[in-house]
Amino acid sequence: MTKAGLANHRIAALVGAALILCASLLIGVLVGPAGLTPDRVILELLDGIPGVHIDSGLTVQQQAILWQIRLPRVVLGALVGAMLAVAGAAYQGVFRNPLADPYLLGVSSGAGLGATLAIVSGGALGMFGIPMAAFAGGVLAVFATYALGRSIGGAQNAVVIILAGVAVAAFTNAVQTFVQQRFDDSLREVYTWLLGGLSTDGWSEVLVVIPYVVLASAVILVHRRVLDVMAVGDVEAASLGVDPARSRLILVLAATLGTAAVVSASGLIGFVGIVVPHAVRLVAGPSHRLLLPLSLMLGAAFLVLTDVAARTLMSPAELPIGVVTAMIGAPFFLLVLRRSRVST
Repeated sequence: MTKAGLANHRIAALVGAALILCASLLIGVLVGPAGLTPDRVILELLDGIPGVHIDSGLTVQQQAILWQIRLPRVVLGALVGAMLAVAGAAYQGVFRNPLADPYLLGVSSGAGLGATLAIVSGGALGMFGIPMAAFAGGVLAVFATYALGRSIGGAQNAVVIILAGVAVAAFTNAVQTFVQQRFDDSLREVYTWLLGGLSTDGWSEVLVVIPYVVLASAVILVHRRVLDVMAVGDVEAASLGVDPARSRLILVLAATLGTAAVVSASGLIGFVGIVVPHAVRLVAGPSHRLLLPLSLMLGAAFLVLTDVAARTLMSPAELPIGVVTAMIGAPFFLLVLRRSRVST
């Protein structure tokens, strides 16, 4: 493919992903029992632009549903999906392992332990207690993983760091199980959080996670060319002027920071970091210049549409979104595992 053809291919892929994301956001806002129609929703959204005044025809109750219930939930879902997907792509690039995802380094188990401790404390930490505790647990877990891996095999040994993450996850899961057994009256609330969900009380959770998602995504996207260089190996990357250990540390910290922030707001939602990057690779190829931005946009679209399925499959009851992503992701994970084994 010529240079001009390659550029046109990238532009077409990015525009296509942007259109899919816009369509998924609109579907996420429209689906539900409130009777919102696309034309009125679009007019109401335009009316929300400063300086623009349009009568959308929505009632006061419908406006409240749109602005205080549907939109915060859809935006939170997009932020969580985008962060998990781009973090998964970054982890897979850093460790050159197709099975790496935001949960492999102990982020989820650490966040789960933090949330469990906050729940069994009976709300002593306030309304933001669970998100803050989950965030702190996730960050501490990945620091423990990195310190343990570095002390054993050095920061440049990706396999050792991954195995250290498995050990940290096993330990924190054991502590979490012990705490749950000690405080069994809180089991239902703990399991509800662990299964994941995007229910919000307005925009507070969205505003909390936005800075972390923007910062972490920006750092990862800036390193897209470094990830392409690291894909050929640490020795070769060093010969091309890239410091693999330093780049790996920056990317792991950025991906973990963003993941811990979104997990603290949504609970544990698995497999997004594996399903989306691998699906993008099938269409766009392995280059991180295109893989990362596409994973960001399509990860957001994927989780918004998954949330729509979780809300509607057993309506009026609602499935935990983690159950839906597991139904999609578990077979996909096995497919990736099989392809990895064949390629090996």
